[in-house]
Amino acid sequence: MKRRTLITALLAAVASVPAWAQVGPSAGEAAAYSGLHAAAHSGDSAKITRLAAAGAALNATDANGRTPLHVATFARQREAVRALVKAGADINRLENDRYDAVTIASVADDEETLRVLLQLGASAKQTTSRYDGTALIAAAHLGHDGVVRQLIAAGAPLDHVNNLHWTAAIEAVVLGDGGARHQATLKALIDAGANLQLTDRGGQTPLALAKSRGYSAMVAMLEKAGAR
Repeated sequence: MKRRTLITALLAAVASVPAWAQVGPSAGEAAAYSGLHAAAHSGDSAKITRLAAAGAALNATDANGRTPLHVATFARQREAVRALVKAGADINRLENDRYDAVTIASVADDEETLRVLLQLGASAKQTTSRYDGTALIAAAHLGHDGVVRQLIAAGAPLDHVNNLHWTAAIEAVVLGDGGARHQATLKALIDAGANLQLTDRGGQTPLALAKSRGYSAMVAMLEKAGAR
């Protein structure tokens, strides 16, 4: 009973924070932007290049700590991302909620922007968010299997444990719906060699959690991989 109560409390804590606390610019904020932030939001890469050449502060922040690069990532403005990085913007900077561009794209299931960021040298290894997690954990939680495969290929830490005491493999189960995309996410983690014996705070492994939820397909793949 204590284990179930603990898991319920943790799930409630996570569920109370929309989209893992990731907050993009509101319409009002975007309308008030000027300079590089405005150019990033609209995708005006030529203006970004001109402003950068004139000495604009590439890592200037808005009230939420978002740089133009964060804004371009939220807006899926990939050419703006390229222009900012080429001009020297910090590709790995965290905003106030401790998200980097990689995690922003990952949570948004924006595979193409993520691909651009990784090609430009962004790290998939940073500790991000108020949960001391990673982009991989966030993507696994949401069942963004294509993102998960990209992050794994980019060297994301497979067995990072966040401050909820969950790994990517655990989150794919405990915060997933057991459906096709979460199954594909878990398979990607298994195939990459994720440690399936790490437990949550209640001492439960991904296999035990999958069994408790009746996720038969996940149970089968975990057992096949030698999970206990």
